[in-house]
Amino acid sequence: MEAIVYYIALPFIYLLSLLPFPVLYLLSDFVYFLLYYCIGYRKRVVRQNLRNAFPGKSEKEINAICKGFYHYLCDFFLETFKTLTISKKTMLKHCYFHPDALALFEKLKAEGKSLIMVMGHQGHWEWAGNTFGIQGPHKLFVLYHPLHNKYFDGLMLKMRSRFGAHMIPMKNTFREMVANRKTVNATTFIADQTPMPESAYWTTFLNQDTPVYKGTELIAKKMNIAVLFAKSWRVKRGYYELHAEILTETPGNLPDGLLTEMHTKKLEEDIIAQPETWLWSHRRWKHKRPASYTGF
Repeated sequence: MEAIVYYIALPFIYLLSLLPFPVLYLLSDFVYFLLYYCIGYRKRVVRQNLRNAFPGKSEKEINAICKGFYHYLCDFFLETFKTLTISKKTMLKHCYFHPDALALFEKLKAEGKSLIMVMGHQGHWEWAGNTFGIQGPHKLFVLYHPLHNKYFDGLMLKMRSRFGAHMIPMKNTFREMVANRKTVNATTFIADQTPMPESAYWTTFLNQDTPVYKGTELIAKKMNIAVLFAKSWRVKRGYYELHAEILTETPGNLPDGLLTEMHTKKLEEDIIAQPETWLWSHRRWKHKRPASYTGF
């Protein structure tokens, strides 16, 4: 059944990828109307997340962000399909480095320094990987969760690795990083996923008690390599700019929990500045802090 669904869907996916951007966005507007007004996909979850994150905003402001998010979400998914057929030139036109960010990566590469890039589900993290694969000076590794459907998982791997990124299943993260430690590389961690509450670091994020994966900090300390916070900033519809800044070049010298706080706060600042481009539809706050929690 998985194979049948995949092979039925595949021609339509390729057709979507070939649509000119103006037509793609007309389709996105139609999908937005269906998703928001007719289906109401996770609308209750999105609005409650927004109310909890921004208690000082009015219902009018919450609804405006909510609608902006659904517009962005539809654009994001249709834009992602473009990766199947988009040219390098067009990719770099629609998702590009800020000059300061590219200069920072080139400086670290010239110094022979590998790094960890921490990002959130904001902007266009899929396109960011493509752009870095084309233009970034480091060999790029990206962590990912394999999909249950092996056929669609293969398609996503094809899209994500088309411009040179190397994909690592999350369960193999440390082993692969150690195996590639002799190359100058960059490994991307998406750090705003929801861990199990018993193994998480707990902090306040968007006005809520929030679990955060410890893995980014633990691996950074074991490897003792530079950690950067990166973001894909939506400049306007269909255009994203990549920014990056160093959090630390010596994570082993930091007290436990500080690096996790640093990248969590950076993401929070960016979400507050551009709230409609974060993934509000996931149940980020479904867990409660365990009574036995004592810290990092």
